[in-house]
Amino acid sequence: MAGYDATAAHDLWEAGFSPLTAAVLCSRGCSTPREAADLLSVDGPLPPPEAMTDLPAAAQRVRQALENGERVAVFGDYDVDGITSTCLLTQFLREQGGDCLFYIPGRMEEGYGLNIPAIDALHQQGVTLLITVDCGITAHREAAYCRELGLDLIITDHHECKDALPDAVAVVDPHRCDEHYPHCDLAGVGVAFKLAAAIAGDQEAVLDRYADLVCLGTVADVMPLTGENRVFVSRGLQQLHTRPRLGLAALMDQCSCAGSPPTASTIGYTLAPRINAAGRLGQVELAVELFLTDDPQRAQYLARELCELNRQRQAVESEIYEQAVTMLRGRPQPAAIVLADERWHQGVVGIVASRLAEEYRCPTFLICLDGEHGKASSRSYGGFNLFAALEALGDHLESYGGHELAAGFTIRRDAIDNFRQAMEQRAAAFRDSADYRCALEIDCMVEPSLLTLQTVTALDQLEPCGAGCPKPVLAMGGLIVDQCSEVGGGRHLRLRLRKGTICLSAIYFSATQARCGIHVGDVVEVAFTPQINEYRGVRSVQLNVVDIRPMTADTQQSYEQALYERCLAGFVSPPEADWFLPQRPDFVALWRYLSAQTGEICDECGALREKLSRYAGVPASMIRMKLCLDVFAEQGLIALEHRAQRLSITLTAQGRKVDLEESRILRRLKEKKAGD
Repeated sequence: MAGYDATAAHDLWEAGFSPLTAAVLCSRGCSTPREAADLLSVDGPLPPPEAMTDLPAAAQRVRQALENGERVAVFGDYDVDGITSTCLLTQFLREQGGDCLFYIPGRMEEGYGLNIPAIDALHQQGVTLLITVDCGITAHREAAYCRELGLDLIITDHHECKDALPDAVAVVDPHRCDEHYPHCDLAGVGVAFKLAAAIAGDQEAVLDRYADLVCLGTVADVMPLTGENRVFVSRGLQQLHTRPRLGLAALMDQCSCAGSPPTASTIGYTLAPRINAAGRLGQVELAVELFLTDDPQRAQYLARELCELNRQRQAVESEIYEQAVTMLRGRPQPAAIVLADERWHQGVVGIVASRLAEEYRCPTFLICLDGEHGKASSRSYGGFNLFAALEALGDHLESYGGHELAAGFTIRRDAIDNFRQAMEQRAAAFRDSADYRCALEIDCMVEPSLLTLQTVTALDQLEPCGAGCPKPVLAMGGLIVDQCSEVGGGRHLRLRLRKGTICLSAIYFSATQARCGIHVGDVVEVAFTPQINEYRGVRSVQLNVVDIRPMTADTQQSYEQALYERCLAGFVSPPEADWFLPQRPDFVALWRYLSAQTGEICDECGALREKLSRYAGVPASMIRMKLCLDVFAEQGLIALEHRAQRLSITLTAQGRKVDLEESRILRRLKEKKAGD
């Protein structure tokens, strides 16, 4: 669990960030307001396109084609990144007066990437310049064939490169080993945008025209939302909200997300799956037309069709998932999942692989068999580098491509068993290495008092959130489960959690009570993302649970000790200071209990709290009890010693009265509460 410097968090709070946002930023390494502003900047300057290797040569060749009236083809891919890349460059070249057509290969018939039959078809249509987007970086054979035909080829891609590059007029890829461009994590559409910007000579104008497409492809391809990508996504979300293109407005209307400002989550969970469904089910032309149409009625029709395709995709996905789980049932926990079947749909197995990777916590490879060959989609887990693994096991494969987190390959049926064995060995070795990352990454630990409508709403300062800048995941311990019920037909868990006098509502999606192993009355710790829930006009804070588990006595003690030490040092936010600050009833209850004892009191902290709670008839806060003891000791009312895990307390007041308001400890907490 990440900690943070509360002093730095206080500096960020004074600079205008809410206490909760400041804590999250500090836990992510921002120790100054300048660092925080740089991390979250959405309007920083964009590096010039010409800074990317080979891009000036690519732009010059395209300008030549435009000037000479040559026929140009844009060759793309069938996922959201490939579709947006294709549409952006096609529309841009047509608006420049170019004779431009596009080509996206059929997922089932042709598969991913440049292929010779497609090159032949385009050459026969009079194409003299072929530009790939979101693909082509491994197309050595196809590049050589283009050269034989006299067809000029420009490759723009963003996938991992092998040592040798294809022989083309220009190869633009931020992952080239000789690349010095400052942002290597561009999506395919980001690279296509850079080419268009270089051709136009006005990067700002091109972004203003196509920010929506750049945003969609960047988010859908799970690119880190840092640096240049933050600018793309922020500008694109603004355009989607204020002036969306006709097709996207229709799609948002069909998804019931029109009107409210979209977020990266809107794209990732609502828009992208529907656009992807077209490519997955072999009707990619519907998505392309949706982006390019200027007919309102046609846009509405296409949007409805994409939503229907997405429903079909969900049904196919569920069927493949159940079949895969059946194959795995009864087996020991695998280091890697490698499954193959003739019944599976090539366009959908990638989604199922992602789901299985998360549930079984290992890299997953699903192979769609067709005769003696198979096409596979794979997804990573725990930091396992898929591209490097496929490169190392390339002798088992016919072809492969992709990147660290997602990749695809083709394989002979008779090579699958050997591939499975080799991949399991490689994944097992990685799982035992220091590079394996399986723990849930928590931003910081908080107290319930910090979760107000104001502070949770202020987390919007972190937007856009996504890969590289995720939504905050916070942790809280010492919560009592007041209510626990399964909702949504038993698919989700609704909870009410209590700490002291504060109650919080929580929802845990895709979880059951049996799976969590918790019951009403349990003391738990929970990892969650806070959100604002609105129901019948009433807004309240809700915890979107990521993980929950019963809290052991040792964990509870460590958790409370960390909070106590932070509080005693004054490293707390105003809401936390208000929560921790002992009140008169706390002092009175503790003093009466101590006065009722005879001689020296020697007890463990937890036991002392339980005795105090029974004596006073109300639950005692561990932290406030310890602060009360510190105040009593500071004012000379008791002698307090720490002996191993126990406290030794002796009353020394001898009837003397003191003004507790003079306590330095209380004054410091009150100052923190007031925000000083």
